[in-house]
Amino acid sequence: MIEFKVPDMTCGHCASTITKAVKELDAGAKLDISLAEHLVRVDSKASREDLQHAIAEAGFTPEAA
Repeated sequence: MIEFKVPDMTCGHCASTITKAVKELDAGAKLDISLAEHLVRVDSKASREDLQHAIAEAGFTPEAA
C-alpha cells in the first residue's frame, strides 16, 4: 500500500479526480481515500513515482505520507 498526503484534496470531487487519474494509470488499482486526513492510499502495481506523477498531473500536490 502506497500512501500520499494530499493537502489540497478537500472534497468528493477532488477524491474522484484523483481516483480517475490513478485508474487511468492502473485500472486494477484499489484506493482508500480519507478526506478528513487528506490521505490517499493506493494498492497498485504502478510505482510510487508514477502514482505521484499521475496525482500531480490531475492538479494536486501529493507528498510522501
